[in-house]
This record gives sequence, structure tokens and C-alpha cells, in this order.
Amino acid sequence: MKVTVVFGHMKMQSPDDFFKKLNERERTGVYFYRINGYSQEIEAFIRAYYEAARICGVIIEGKLRNPDEKNLAYYQEVMGSAFQLSTGFIGAGLKKWLPRMNDHQRENVALSLYDALFLMQKEGKTEHMLKNAYIKCMCWLYYRFERIVNQLGENRVPKILYEGTVSQYELMILSILSNAGCDVVLLQYAGDAGYLKLDGLSQRSMEFKMPGMQAFPQQFSLKKIREDIQETANRERLYGQRPEQVNCTNAWIEGSGLSDIKKNAAQRGDDPKFYYNCFIEINGVEDKVTYANELYRFYVELKNNGRQTVVVNESIGRPAMEEIAQIKRNHYTKTEQLIMDLSSNIRYPAQPKLQRMMVRAFVDVMLMEAEREGQEQQNLNRMTNQAVYVLCWLKRYQAKLFADRKETDTACFIYMGGCRDDNEALFLSLLARLPVDVLILCPNKDRTGCLKDPLLYEMHRPQCLDIRTFPQEQTDVVIGTAAYHAERELDTLLYQDSGIYREKQYEKAHTVILQTMYEEIGILWKEEVRYRPSFCTAEKEVHIPVIFAKVSGVKDGLVPQYWRSVRELITEDTFIIKSAPFISPTDANPMRAYAAEFYKNGRLAKDKIKAHASYPYGFLREETQDYILDKLKLLIEQKVIRGTFENGTEYTIIATVLNLPKEIVRLIQKFDFTKKNPKLIYIHTTEAMISQEDSIFTAFLNRIGFDVVFFVPTGYRNVEKYFNRKLMEEHQIGEYMYDLHVPNLESPLLKTHLTWRDKLFKRRK
Repeated sequence: MKVTVVFGHMKMQSPDDFFKKLNERERTGVYFYRINGYSQEIEAFIRAYYEAARICGVIIEGKLRNPDEKNLAYYQEVMGSAFQLSTGFIGAGLKKWLPRMNDHQRENVALSLYDALFLMQKEGKTEHMLKNAYIKCMCWLYYRFERIVNQLGENRVPKILYEGTVSQYELMILSILSNAGCDVVLLQYAGDAGYLKLDGLSQRSMEFKMPGMQAFPQQFSLKKIREDIQETANRERLYGQRPEQVNCTNAWIEGSGLSDIKKNAAQRGDDPKFYYNCFIEINGVEDKVTYANELYRFYVELKNNGRQTVVVNESIGRPAMEEIAQIKRNHYTKTEQLIMDLSSNIRYPAQPKLQRMMVRAFVDVMLMEAEREGQEQQNLNRMTNQAVYVLCWLKRYQAKLFADRKETDTACFIYMGGCRDDNEALFLSLLARLPVDVLILCPNKDRTGCLKDPLLYEMHRPQCLDIRTFPQEQTDVVIGTAAYHAERELDTLLYQDSGIYREKQYEKAHTVILQTMYEEIGILWKEEVRYRPSFCTAEKEVHIPVIFAKVSGVKDGLVPQYWRSVRELITEDTFIIKSAPFISPTDANPMRAYAAEFYKNGRLAKDKIKAHASYPYGFLREETQDYILDKLKLLIEQKVIRGTFENGTEYTIIATVLNLPKEIVRLIQKFDFTKKNPKLIYIHTTEAMISQEDSIFTAFLNRIGFDVVFFVPTGYRNVEKYFNRKLMEEHQIGEYMYDLHVPNLESPLLKTHLTWRDKLFKRRK
């Protein structure tokens, strides 16, 4: 006859029923369910159930392994080979085999095991088969479930979580344990078909049903859950002691921008678990006329209220080598290792609570960055560099933001201009997770930055204003009249993507070398660059098509006509070199002694160059200085000149570019990138070799935007000797001629002795 066991199966009302203690359940019963589908709610339940089974239960990933020879030999040694289908025999066996079970637990398991074997007997199974099933169940109880059999019937109900499709004997042992007082959940990724072949009427378990269930994702598994739990535990260790307060960012604001930031702590919220701060980016301006004055009044009000305020204009200055050297770091192979080690650099002993907030914010933003970057070594190296920058900036500004801070104080960090790079964006994200209001102002909507953060509140204003400095003093406030701004708007409409350009409209340019026929040089030479092929403007930069050519030989051997063709290229903005070398290595160069100071660790120290006492270009407009130094940096990084990064040629490049002739500097200052560009004509008529400095000089002018043409009647190799690759187009126009004397190219005598063909086809100026 079928024996009735103590623990019946109950129907759940909600998944939370699984986690109730035995005395909290409607009756003395357990849950045995199978899950055949997925939803986010089901995943949350599985994760919680996994954690409960890990603490008090058994998790089965894959099949229950059949007892091996060693298992069976040990059973035989302890229990012998006897078998009887009776509760007394089974109970006695359990007492000897699993001695930690109490009498009540042993009785329930014995009754449940007897019940399962009795059903097998009714189905016609032989005694030998019953004995094998009994021994298999006894081995599984000992080797897989021993940790829970002595907890059966306790107030904390043990859990079994099984992954896969159960076999007949696996279902048998799970049912035995369930009937004896254990909750069981089956995860069936392949669906219910395999199970229903064993229990077609679902008498042993119930199907877990919830709205919105779908097929399990392909990557879903207990292994993945285990790894996620382990990763969460590992990451939790990164934080160390958690801060008592966490940030409540933007949840309380009304969306009014500056007015929200001006609110005091009492107006923001009163929950002691939170500190209330803003993280706001305002793109554009509401009123061009009043904008600067509005910012100044806002700043004065912050200062009058005793708010610690830091203002940064356009960029956060890169960490100096001294700042970077203070950050202790190692080589890392894992994200957690990187974050834990680098977070030890955060020190603010004056306020331990604030230090814990800083550590938490640093860990949060670096984990967020890690999810975006991945675990590859190159990404870890990049993350290390980012973290070092962020830590340097945190050390730089923490005293200014948090000096004498009280618990209700909120500092303010104002960034004028959009973030230039990911390092700055990461730092602002970190600040926004501290008791700091972070305000990013982008009055020129075309210059918004790269900051992306789920906490960021973005505001958009209708008008655009080109203002780059936050007004901190009354004298900083520059207010344009309505007429002035109207004129600027008209100016923008007239010169934006219209093919018409105002004077000095662009501050940056990129050169593109034109490949031409020889005859085209004379046609293109005096044209404005905007009429040349491939001219365009994009990303606030001009793409200038320039000529960079070498003319070898003399056409038809006609020397007068040759010099006349050279003379026709001379304009008021043409610089002429008539003999080689133009710059000798032995020429005095005051910048040569300092070149090594200006380029270290693969970086051109532009700020250091500008600040140097011998810097020769300080009188130029700021944008012109930046343009020269940007092209210097480009010339080095492109390794155009042979020997760069091999024998110190980069220092020769720096010294040469920082000692340009006065006439060249004036041509650069005068150069408007959309109009006629300056020229260089280099005439080389002898065997004297062009110097490396000449090659640097001409390659640099090419990148600045000069048209550069070499006239080499001898056809000799000259400037290309020092180039790493072919840059110039060479035109072979006639026979080679030697020892030609360069005439006075400005002399009107060159206009005489024209042939009839010259007179007929000569272009009129």
C-alpha cells in the first residue's frame, strides 16, 4: 500500500512563498516546481533561490553522477549486500549510513524512500531492480545530499535547485527528499516534454507559471548566475567600508538650471541617507544680451552663500608629471585588481566620511567604464591611464571643493565648454557622485562635448553664443547689444556653408597635396585656395589643396623662357630661396639648446614652449601660435623626416620650426585659409646639397598651407634625400642644365625677347 508522508506539496501564491520558514507557511508543506520559461521576474526568483540553496541546500548543474566503483565498494563495506522492502530495514540502514539524521528526519526519509520503491514494485520491477534503485538512492543521499538530510523538517526549509532534464531515478530521489521536507525547483531550458514522459499527470511537481514568460536566453545558466554572484561579491569588496550617505542626483530638481543649483540643503531634501546634488549640462543660451551678466550674478550669489566653487574654462589642465608621479600604480590583468589598487590613492584624512564617498564614486565610475571597454589588456591599459588622470584631478581640486566642509555643504564645479575627451567626462561623472553640484555650460551649441552619463540632466536653449570664459569678476562681464548679436546671427547665416567666407573665419586647417600636371602649376598658383579641387570646410577646419612639387630640367633648353616661367610665379606673398643650403646646420639657433626640454615621453609640451623665456612667437595671435605648434607636433608624429625617433631628429625639427625667418612668420600670420595662400620657391642650380633643416623647413611650410615648388635645372636629388616617403610630385620638363646663374627675378628685362608664340599665348595679368 502507498504510505502517506508528512510533507505534502503546496501550491504557491507568489514566488516569495518559497522563502518563508516552515512555521510561516499555511500548513506543514513544501514546494516542488519546474520552470520552463523565462522573464525578468523569473530570473530574479532564480537568483534568490540560487542564493538560498547555496546557503542551505544543494545545487545540481548537470546530471547526478551514478555511483562509481569506489562509492559502491564503500557502501558494500559499511552496509553489506542485504536488502528488504520494509520501512524498518530502510530506517535501520539510514541510521547506520547517515548517522547525523535525527529520528524524525530518518523516519520521514525512510517512509518516502519506501513509498518510491513500493511504487516501482507495483509497476512490475524485479527485486534486483529495487535493490539497485535503493543502493543508488542511498549513495546519492550520502555523497550529494548529506549536507541537507540532517536539516529536513527544520524551520529553515532546505532547497534543491536542479538544472536540466531529469532522468527517472533523478526524479525519484528529488521526490523522496521533497516528501521528506525539502523545496525543489527544476530549471528545464528545453521545456516540459522530457519531464512529462516520466510524470505525465504532474503528480510529483507543479509547473511554474507567470505572465510574459518566454524561452530562456541562450546564454542563461546557473554557471552564469554563479559567476555574476561571484563578480558582485568581488566588486563589493572594492568599496571597502560603505559611506553612510549616498548621492541623490537631480531626482529633486525642478529643471530650472541655475535656480536649482542655488537652492540650499533644506530646500533639496531631508532624508539623512542622502546628500542632494545637481549634474546639469546647459546647451545654448536663452538671451544673448543678458547671459554673461546672469552667470556673474549666479557666481556672486554662490560665493556670498559660502559655497566652495571651482571654475574651469574650456579644458581641465592635463596632470603635470609631478602629479602623475604621486599616483601609485602597477600592471593589471583584471578590472577589479586595477580598481582596488588604484583606489588606495584616495586619501582625505581630514574627513573620513568624505573619503569613503570618494572611493565609492571612483569605484562606480570605473566599473561603468569597464562595462563599456571590456577586459582586453589594451583596454585595461587605457583604463589605467584614465584612472590616473581622474585621481590626479581629484587630488588637485578636493581641497578647493571640500575645505572645512560641513555635512550639509554642497560645493559647485563649473565647467565652461563641453568635455574635450573621455578623461574629462569620467572626472565630471565622478564629481557628480560626490556632494558637488556639477554644471557644464555650452553656450555655443556647436561645441557640445562628449559627456554621456545616465545621471546627467541636459537642458537646451534656443540661441547660440560664442563665449569661452566664465565671468568671475565684474570686469569679466562683456555684454553685447541686441544689434551686435543680430549682426553676428546675420554673419553666421551669410558665411555658414554658403561658399562665402569672412576674414579669418577659420583658425585651423589641414593640407592636402595636389597631384597636377606641370602646366597646371601656373594656372592654380595664383588662384584662391577655395577655387582649387578638393577644397572644403568641415568640423570647423579648412581642407586646403596645396602644391608641393619639384621641377627638373629646362624646357626645350631655353634658359630665358625658363627664368621667365619662374618669375611669373612670384607674388607679393612669395618667399624665394636662390641657393642651397638655405639653413645650415652650423647656423646660430637659440632654440636648439632647449629642444630636448620641449619633447618628452612622446609628447610635445606646448604650454612649456609658450612659457619659455626664449620662445620667439609670443607676439603672434594666440590662434596662430597654436596653429604653428599643432603643425610642429604633426610633422614629428607623422615621421616625415628621416631619422625621427631614431637619432634625435625630432629635436632638430623642433629647433628649426621655432627659429623661422621673420618674413615666413609674417606670411603665416597674414594667411587667411580660404584665400590666396603664401608661396615658397626654392631654386637649386648647383651641386651643393640641401640641408636636413631645409627639408624640415619646406615640409613644415607644406603642412602650414604654403605652395612649395623646387626648381632644379640640374635634375639632381635634393630635398627628397631627407624624406621617409615620397611627398612631392616631380615634373621632368626638359634637358638638364648646369651652373645656371639665377638672375634678378624681379627685373623687367626678363619681359623682353618674347617669341611670337609667347606673345600670342601669354596670359594677361
